[in-house]
Amino acid sequence: MRTYDELIKLQSFEDRFRYLMTRSTVGEDTFGWKRYLNQVFYRSKEWFDIRDYVIIRDKAYDLAFDADIHLLNSGIEIHHMNPLTREDVMNRTKFLLDPKFLITTFSKTHKALHYGDESYLLQFSPIRDRSVNDTAPWRKH
Repeated sequence: MRTYDELIKLQSFEDRFRYLMTRSTVGEDTFGWKRYLNQVFYRSKEWFDIRDYVIIRDKAYDLAFDADIHLLNSGIEIHHMNPLTREDVMNRTKFLLDPKFLITTFSKTHKALHYGDESYLLQFSPIRDRSVNDTAPWRKH
């Protein structure tokens, strides 16, 4: 059972990645013909609310790893630390919305976690000094 409290004790990004890696295979049946269940869930208000909470908690860092890195053409996603089942979605189990089972990831890291392929991982570079409106460059300083 993977948890946020255990994850944040790990001191390196690589250790966190290995702790979470699921080693799934492409095309592996997880929801089968009931795939609509998780698609409906991932569009729900309850998912967007917990998603926002987790991103804020993790300060939008990849695997909540506080490092001088920035996003390189990769969106932010929330990863269920323990793979979900149809029953989790249908019965709204604790794994679905409890933040202790969720972590912020970048899109490429998320793919790498699911497919057990470290080649998906982003290459990180030092973050620039922050400035007013640096996340909204269309605004004037």
